[in-house]
Amino acid sequence: MIPACLSDEWAFWPEREDLSAEFTRLLTAAQEGGATIAECLLMARRIRRGDELSWHREWKSLAEANRERGDTAFAAGHLATARRNWLRAINYYNAAALPLDVSDKERGALVVAMKGCARSVLRTSSPVAEVVTLPWLSGHALQGYFVPAPMTGGPAPTVICIGEPGHRKEEFLFKLAPYARERGLSMLAVDLLGDRGDDVLDEIVRRRDIETSVTTIMDYLSARTDVDFGRVAILADGWSSSFVARAVVQEPRLAAAVCDGGLWDLHERSFMANRIMLHDAGLAPGPEASLLARDIGCPVLITLGDDGWLKPDRARRMVQQVTSHRPGVTLKVFTAAETGAAQGHADNPSLANEYIFDWLASQLGAQPARYA
Repeated sequence: MIPACLSDEWAFWPEREDLSAEFTRLLTAAQEGGATIAECLLMARRIRRGDELSWHREWKSLAEANRERGDTAFAAGHLATARRNWLRAINYYNAAALPLDVSDKERGALVVAMKGCARSVLRTSSPVAEVVTLPWLSGHALQGYFVPAPMTGGPAPTVICIGEPGHRKEEFLFKLAPYARERGLSMLAVDLLGDRGDDVLDEIVRRRDIETSVTTIMDYLSARTDVDFGRVAILADGWSSSFVARAVVQEPRLAAAVCDGGLWDLHERSFMANRIMLHDAGLAPGPEASLLARDIGCPVLITLGDDGWLKPDRARRMVQQVTSHRPGVTLKVFTAAETGAAQGHADNPSLANEYIFDWLASQLGAQPARYA
């Protein structure tokens, strides 16, 4: 949780909501190993307000300092310290790239450096993790990081962690991988950007079939002998669409899902209906809604915060309508009193991730790692 005393700091760029939100994310990443609070506050003092290039330069400098410390520790045989520094460098490189245009060559260089740190983390992990390529669209393959569970003596239950278009899988290495590992779960971290540059994002977002990416991922996992394919779940991180929910409807091989359950699509449809002055638009699901939460065949967990974009009472009404037709949909609301109440649980992702991965472990029958 971000201390109240830092409120003025993490709203340091009130004229740039995106940079303020990114600074908040960086601070909360400290409790996951993706940053240190001292370094973040140092950057807040150094960055000149309203100067995007200053933001870029300072976070890049900090990323390079962490990468160099990681490389030095690795050369000295201190693998744990090396991994910690590389994980922080991943996050700082990502922050440095934020204000740059997708066509900027410097942004491309930052992404390459970030992926280099991620590969260093993977090859020094135990068991060794790997980069995987999954053919998807013509000329566009998905790229993922497969992080195996600690030695289980056989195929392990696995969770697919996938972000919205534009979100990067590298973040999952510090944000989600430890939670999976502690519970005896393998993790496949994937993003929709694939192995091409950020300039493909608009093309991906415009597609009406991005949910087919999940079928591609499932086909890949079905061929791995170290995956218990009867116990595969999916986690949609930072949902701002229902593409994963649509994918789950079409993918009966999934054993469980953490996603919006179609809430986003329903919200947008309700908003548009009200805009054109339809009576009783509300949240009552029409035939389209049944294609999402009502038709998902596996257990579903929906988490949201009291202070998020969708008010809990509206979500509860929708879930009640769905569960009257089929059980298996769980709604967890995080209140302001307990934290985790911001949109995407941005104020305390740890609390949400603990709940989410405990739920996943229960659904998949995972056994905690012996050392945890």
